[in-house]
Amino acid sequence: MEDLAGKSTVCIATFPSEVEAQLARTHLESNGIDSFISVDDCGGWQPWLQTYTGVRLMVQEDYAGRASGLLKAMEEGRP
Repeated sequence: MEDLAGKSTVCIATFPSEVEAQLARTHLESNGIDSFISVDDCGGWQPWLQTYTGVRLMVQEDYAGRASGLLKAMEEGRP
């Protein structure tokens, strides 16, 4: 896995909670795609803000298409 610092990243999905975003992130990481979660909830002090702003799953721009495909397959129950 490589460091995403300084790389161009894009949001490939938005989730209603951090738990759901972490599950998707784990799926991407297990398939070799580095990712990170971006959430604006005041550092965890106001988790209800996730409901309004969502929890964003970010990947390197070069891997966005493959990552989106993996998430779609996960939603459909395909490996």
